[in-house]
Amino acid sequence: MSIAPQLRNLNIDLPACPSTLVKLSLLMAEETSSTDDLAALIETDMALSSAVVRTVNSALFGLLKRVETVHEGIRYLGMAQVAGLTYEIGLRGAFPPSPLLQAIWDRAGIRGLAMGRIARQLDVDPWVAHTSGLFAETGRAVLYAYDRQRYALLEAESSDEAQLCAAEIEAFGVSHAALGAALCQSWGLSRDISDSVRARSHPPAQWAQERPAVQNLLLICTAVDKLLLDKAQASDPDLVWQDLEPAAQTAGMHFQTFQLATTRVCERLNIPQNEG
Repeated sequence: MSIAPQLRNLNIDLPACPSTLVKLSLLMAEETSSTDDLAALIETDMALSSAVVRTVNSALFGLLKRVETVHEGIRYLGMAQVAGLTYEIGLRGAFPPSPLLQAIWDRAGIRGLAMGRIARQLDVDPWVAHTSGLFAETGRAVLYAYDRQRYALLEAESSDEAQLCAAEIEAFGVSHAALGAALCQSWGLSRDISDSVRARSHPPAQWAQERPAVQNLLLICTAVDKLLLDKAQASDPDLVWQDLEPAAQTAGMHFQTFQLATTRVCERLNIPQNEG
């Protein structure tokens, strides 16, 4: 996939994809990939392997038995979830540490995990959904790393995604949505993932222009963002579902199944919808 020429002309660097993640993306695209293949790949990078095992053993997953290896983690959580965790850890490491970026990675971790679990109940590829959730805000991370003070000011002055994107284009010549999609492309991720990142800032009424697979990712991402990550909107879940139902029907997704799957995942992650 080629990156838009106008982005190549900007003086904004995209971080290079770690070699292990390049191989991981190729592996997950193969229908014949196995648990052993995934574990062997992750374990070639000792730092990454250790980080994955630590994350799997964290309170977030609530495993009854502590795992000692990546292979055990895959056995308990599944290939897609461990692959997603690996990408999350690698993505964090590709950017310089910063409190501002930490907030993005915290949201990305919850969003990716939730999206993958919801997708599994909806016949949507859980690896693609998890990865889409991880990369949803990576364009913002790129702009933070490029000009932290200026970008923080833009964020503070913007009330929603559309206003923020417009301010970014005026200030930097590109929106975080376009940058995030370009990062997905440069890291070799699928077109569905990059298109979902690009279109995430669009209102649901515009999603019909996207392919059905992308519409499904946008539906899941928006539901997670509003019900898990936005305290104000999570306080009125009925309004959230009212806004998303027409888009679900347009995408051909069974709305009640989608609603039930999302609610179950919220409960299992122990993040009450009324607390954000």
